Amino acid sequence: MAYSAPNSILVTGATGNVGRNVVSLLSGTGARVRALTRNPQTADLPDSAEVVSGDLSDPSTLEGPLKGIDSVFLMWRGFAAPLIPAMMALLAKHARRIVFLSSAAIQDELPVQTNPIGKIHLEIEEEIKKTGLGWTFLRPGAFAANALTWWAPQLRAGDTVRWPYGAAAWAPIHERDIAAVAARALTEDGHGGKKYFLTGGELLTQVEQLKTIGEAIGRTPRYEELTPDAARQQMRAFLPPFVIDRLLDLWAGMVEKPAPPTRTVEEVTGAPPATFRQWALDHARNFRRDR
Repeated sequence: MAYSAPNSILVTGATGNVGRNVVSLLSGTGARVRALTRNPQTADLPDSAEVVSGDLSDPSTLEGPLKGIDSVFLMWRGFAAPLIPAMMALLAKHARRIVFLSSAAIQDELPVQTNPIGKIHLEIEEEIKKTGLGWTFLRPGAFAANALTWWAPQLRAGDTVRWPYGAAAWAPIHERDIAAVAARALTEDGHGGKKYFLTGGELLTQVEQLKTIGEAIGRTPRYEELTPDAARQQMRAFLPPFVIDRLLDLWAGMVEKPAPPTRTVEEVTGAPPATFRQWALDHARNFRRDR
């Protein structure tokens, strides 16, 4: 399907892993792209994008960035629940379409979400629906880029990654593939009211993921299995407790019942998702000692 660029698109989280790729991909469609970031001076985004200052946690900073905007790529990781209604009212005042980076943690079949991550994302989805705007929800599973937080510091320090549930398996998704689906939803008709469950194309255990990263950097790292309690202590340095507990429960289940890949990326974009090997090559320098 050919792109039909709308008037103007605001990309929030424009310097993040996904947002940066959304800006880059949109810049090649003819759309007018406005990139929102707290620090425009250090954004390092394509020259074709208009980089503006703003903060989703402070709605008073967003009136200017939203003027003349047709569509919004919304990535909201602050999860300040009291701000959600005010934010949606502001978006409804300016835009006609929202593409929200949500989460596969939502379980639509449950009357009450038991996963805190799914709960907050579902609350935002429901508030978006109330606005009456066109919407598309992207629900990715595990990001390949999680390895940058979880494993890169360990690999830059040595050849051993200490982590739990090495046999847990899922299909990690390249952030560029999430952005590719977002770009389609922001610039094409036919995506309104869709919930897109996004994964990579190949099922890999955590041990296999680490081996693939090792091949990309020319090393043979060792996976040292941690107990859940030991992992919980280690992970507290970069994740809140409720996220740690959820991840450990999820990985325990994925040892016996891996999370299957979806075909959504290919169905929406016409191209298969990148392999985890490609993701590892794209980010190899982040895992090297001499980066």
